[in-house]
Amino acid sequence: MNRKTLLLSLLVPFCSVAWPQAPLPLYKDAKQPVELRVRDLLQRMTPDEKFWQLFMIPGGLQEGMDQFKNGIFGLQVNTTSLQGGAAVQLMSYGQQGDAVQIAHEINELQRFFTTQTRLGIPIIPFDEALHGLVRAQATVFPQAIGLAATWDTALVGRVAKTIAWETKSRGIRQVLTPVVNIASDVRWGRTEETYGEDPYLVSEMGVAFVNAFEQLGIVTTPKHFIANVGDGGRDSYPIHYNERLMREIYLPPFLACIQRGKSRSVMTAYNSVDGSPATAHHYLLNEILKREWNFPGFVISDAAAVGGANVLHFTAGGYGASTAMALNNGLDVIFQTDYKHYPLFKDAFDKGWIRSTAIDSAVARVLRVKFELGLFENPFVKEEEAALYVNKPEHRRLARQAARESIVLLKNDNGVLPFNKHIRSLAVIGEDAAVARLGGYSGAGTHSVSILEGLRKKLPDTKIHYAPGPGRNWTDYAVVPATALSHSKEGEREKGLHASYYNNITATGTPQLKRTDEAVDFRWTLFAPDTSLYYDFFSAEWNGFIESPVSGNILLGIEGNDGYKLYVDEKLLIDTWDKASYDTLMKPVAMLKGRAYKIKLIYHESSGSARVKLIWDVGVKHNAEALIQDAVKIAQAADAIVVAVGIEEGEFRDRGKLALPGRQEALVQALSATKKPLAVIITGGSAVTMSSWIHQVPAILDIWYAGEEGGNAVADVLVGDYNPAGRLPFTFPVSEGQLPLVYNHKPAGRGDDYDNLTGKPLFPFGYGLSYTRFQYNNLHFTRQALQMGDSTEAVFTIKNIGERAGDEVVQLYIHDEVASVARPVKELKGFQRIHLKPGEEKELRFWITPAMLSMYNADMKLVVEPGAFRIMIGSSSQAVQLRQLIQVK
Repeated sequence: MNRKTLLLSLLVPFCSVAWPQAPLPLYKDAKQPVELRVRDLLQRMTPDEKFWQLFMIPGGLQEGMDQFKNGIFGLQVNTTSLQGGAAVQLMSYGQQGDAVQIAHEINELQRFFTTQTRLGIPIIPFDEALHGLVRAQATVFPQAIGLAATWDTALVGRVAKTIAWETKSRGIRQVLTPVVNIASDVRWGRTEETYGEDPYLVSEMGVAFVNAFEQLGIVTTPKHFIANVGDGGRDSYPIHYNERLMREIYLPPFLACIQRGKSRSVMTAYNSVDGSPATAHHYLLNEILKREWNFPGFVISDAAAVGGANVLHFTAGGYGASTAMALNNGLDVIFQTDYKHYPLFKDAFDKGWIRSTAIDSAVARVLRVKFELGLFENPFVKEEEAALYVNKPEHRRLARQAARESIVLLKNDNGVLPFNKHIRSLAVIGEDAAVARLGGYSGAGTHSVSILEGLRKKLPDTKIHYAPGPGRNWTDYAVVPATALSHSKEGEREKGLHASYYNNITATGTPQLKRTDEAVDFRWTLFAPDTSLYYDFFSAEWNGFIESPVSGNILLGIEGNDGYKLYVDEKLLIDTWDKASYDTLMKPVAMLKGRAYKIKLIYHESSGSARVKLIWDVGVKHNAEALIQDAVKIAQAADAIVVAVGIEEGEFRDRGKLALPGRQEALVQALSATKKPLAVIITGGSAVTMSSWIHQVPAILDIWYAGEEGGNAVADVLVGDYNPAGRLPFTFPVSEGQLPLVYNHKPAGRGDDYDNLTGKPLFPFGYGLSYTRFQYNNLHFTRQALQMGDSTEAVFTIKNIGERAGDEVVQLYIHDEVASVARPVKELKGFQRIHLKPGEEKELRFWITPAMLSMYNADMKLVVEPGAFRIMIGSSSQAVQLRQLIQVK
């Protein structure tokens, strides 16, 4: 053996020795209890690392890898930021890339955070999924209010499970869903996002929805804690509810989602509650949510709401103070709309304004959920599997079934519906017939079927003619466009008006700001035109020229708050300088085509919420009537008419008037005058007043926002391939003057009528018709006299006495006959959706438990008081078919 071989042989044993390795940190050991892992990781974290676990934003690594070296709670990948209210709301509309690409991007993010940051803490990718994941190639189901109208929790559970699989396949592990606020005033623009006005119905729908996600390891976020809609049906208006109202009506859905649905996150509201911002409300967040309910998850703010304590509620002197107020009072995670906002909030951490115990508690809540989700062990998804959940036939079939079950037949005089499948010709009228509107917080859908498309597929041998009518957004004026406005600059004519802004209300002295405004079309609801101006004490002057593209008498004027003077060729045209109201005022001006007329507008605002638009009637005159007549001409030549109408609503788009917008009422009236069989189809997520036309039309269907298969579902119902059985999840008023109007109000001291209006609804809660009829019989109880703590069953029969198979939604209401405090006139306590063939009869049962008979007494203790309880069973809150008393001793 030579010397080299000898040396190698001596080294071999040493090379094969397993040298001791550094022990695995406890928090990375999946075999350890979650709480031990949380404590271990928490004690290893720096203050900066703790802050970033409490900060969530839309975005990705395009912000720069170094920006995320300390980690982050989570990201909403490639989100489009759209307009909103107090802050920019995060609403993705399905244009962010396909399913596989999103999965890939999220994997790349997780790879960075788990391997390139010091502690390797994964993120929680989050998104919206109100009625379908808000991403390209995701299935769009009926809007939440439509799901509630099914009164079918099993169906809602299947819908939620489908959405959850599409969500998880992309790597998204939290959804900012559902909305379990009570829609007690249908003027609220976000009624469409809710499950209606009743706490029991909202709770059951909410639990069915969140259960499906949580069981698949996706965090759900019931929102908005608490209320979110105040006086006048206005979004985020201040709330002054007492303890009884909160616990009886507004808190139960959140409690149900947390305790029964196992939701692991809650989102706070923008509004204040009894003077304190909901985002920084110690009693709501710490006392009720975390201590009384023992909520183990984390609380996030609504988008950009933490700064609202400073900007909106004026209960903090700056963003740092707002941050400290929120975190010290129970908020855990700050949800912002942009990475660059973080210094506004981190300042409070760095200066020690937040208790260390509050920070550690919040971070622990976040880490606990990340461990529970298994993100430390399995942060990645199989990217190719995301494609398996795109455009699945069974998902589209479920979307169609959900849409069919959601449709509510409001009126059907003389059985005008369903139409005969062999009808020779059909007139389909209205913009909403040709466009499948999907509702707020919605993706684009894989292929959204309109009513017109659905009918053409359903009736291939029928001549179907379409006319758009005047549409939803018809007005008699328009904003004067930039092409008609100009000003002089250094002897040259430039587009737009010269604008001067002043920090006074007289538009005098030296301007604080000068700029060019291409058009006067402004709504400074919460802010000033510029940060250098007072938001509630400024003035503006616009100067330049206006040119009309046509000759004649032009109506020119202003839509906006009072406080303006409008001059044309140095002559005062309109003067509403004294502040009083908001209005639209126009006056005629003779103009020649192509001639430039001098224009000056002076405006002032002395109380905030400034709005001003320079408007005219050029290009909009007479078109509405012509479009209506075109629709009537088509209708007169048809055997029957379908007219699709709709409303405008949404986040920060509350409705002061509930009538159909634009000239749609005139369209319906004109079509009804043809005396042809006519069905009105309403698209929207809230109530519509109908006094001017309801008695002129024989049939009305409410289809909500029916999802991507909505057009096929509507066609199924119109021709009788499906018998509608949806039920209203809220009350339809006769007039806005009745609002708020809910079925479960407490008894009045005298009466509920007005001198010039009924107190009754147009359509009550739980209402909906069918193409068949049902008969209720033989109510009895397994025990009619109960001892305290006993339960009983209500047993009865229901029979289909019509000629068509169909569903019935059977509803159980209870009223405490005599109580120590006033109780609602009736309360929904159970419901069942059943299917019966013609002539078929079934025995049904409702369990009546002590919890269903309980109430908060004068001392706010939850008790069952002895006495009589009225048990009511029927097809709506008004249509009680069976009624008996039970006694509790």
